[in-house]
Amino acid sequence: MSKKMFAFLDKSIHELEDTGLYKPERVITTPQAGHIGVTTGQEVINLCANNYLGLADHPALIKAGQHALDQYGYGMASVRFICGTQTIHKELEKRLAEFVGQEDCILYSSCFDANTGLFETLLGTEDAIISDALNHASIIDGIRLCKAQRFVYAKNNMEELEKHLIAAKNCRFRLIATDGVFSMDGAIANLPAICDLAEKYDALVMVDDSHAVGFMGKNGRGTPEYHHVMDRIDIITGTLGKALGGASGGYTAAKKEIVTWLRQRSRPYLFSNSLAPVVAATSVAVLDLLKKEPILREKLWDNTKHFRQQMTALGFNIIPGEHPIAPVMLGDAKLAGQMSEALLKEGVYVIGFSFPVVPKDKARIRTQMSAAHSREELDRAIAAFKKVGKTFGVIK
Repeated sequence: MSKKMFAFLDKSIHELEDTGLYKPERVITTPQAGHIGVTTGQEVINLCANNYLGLADHPALIKAGQHALDQYGYGMASVRFICGTQTIHKELEKRLAEFVGQEDCILYSSCFDANTGLFETLLGTEDAIISDALNHASIIDGIRLCKAQRFVYAKNNMEELEKHLIAAKNCRFRLIATDGVFSMDGAIANLPAICDLAEKYDALVMVDDSHAVGFMGKNGRGTPEYHHVMDRIDIITGTLGKALGGASGGYTAAKKEIVTWLRQRSRPYLFSNSLAPVVAATSVAVLDLLKKEPILREKLWDNTKHFRQQMTALGFNIIPGEHPIAPVMLGDAKLAGQMSEALLKEGVYVIGFSFPVVPKDKARIRTQMSAAHSREELDRAIAAFKKVGKTFGVIK
């Protein structure tokens, strides 16, 4: 065994600790919710979950999951094309396709798998992918696996996007890839302008809508509905692990031809176990719940507006916007880590984000609102930020 490698890793880990880039994992002792228990014995307000609609511990979904275990069993122990497809998988695919306005849908173990299994399956050396620079790591990794020509444009920079489309004009197929919402800063992609350029230069549009599906748009169908371009998006990937219950699983929704080809050639789909039937069945229940309880979306937006306004008024550098992701920009990685620890002592669970999750010198505490938060909880969290922010000299 190589002692040299272990010594190198040990040194590298200590360097992460010294620079504030080490990412420890806290342990939660309760179900995911607006307030949670941690191993210190505290009950704390949780401001960093992707639990946008507060569904992770919703009683109706817990009941649906318990029923699904009795009906469908625990796991499939197989990939889909062998003996891993149950009626509930087909039902969820049909329901998701209808929900996001596409013809068909294919399930994956995660949206990471959906993205890494997309590009190389559809595109080759004679094609081009034009990707937003702030896209999620799964899109970046998926593009790396593909042999198509690669172009990158600055976040939401439509002039740069057009230049790349012109440069790729002689390619067989052109595909524009973007997050619907950029997860580190809550910015929303300019889908109308992207669709205009795609139509002008005969390109496909792919959107990863993980941080929007379930709550953005009039009916919660995501950024395409929010921007009124549902009929102009060619491929949508997304997750069941955020607003749609917070468990696991991802999907790609698109034209039938695209989905059919993915079933035949997409490696993460062909070589990974089927999504657990309990997750599939509970996700169907989530889609039913979204129709019955639109008040959850209303409460989420009300909470978001209140938190953003109050934190900005205190003098915190909050990236402007309207999304429930409200990053508190700090710049320094050590400061972000120290503030998150101080906030935990004050009863607020947040995490400092630093390189490589965000660019160097762009460290932040990414707060996220949820319909599970009460106004009183948010006000307590804001008061804690005020106290800690003054202690560290972030606000006056």
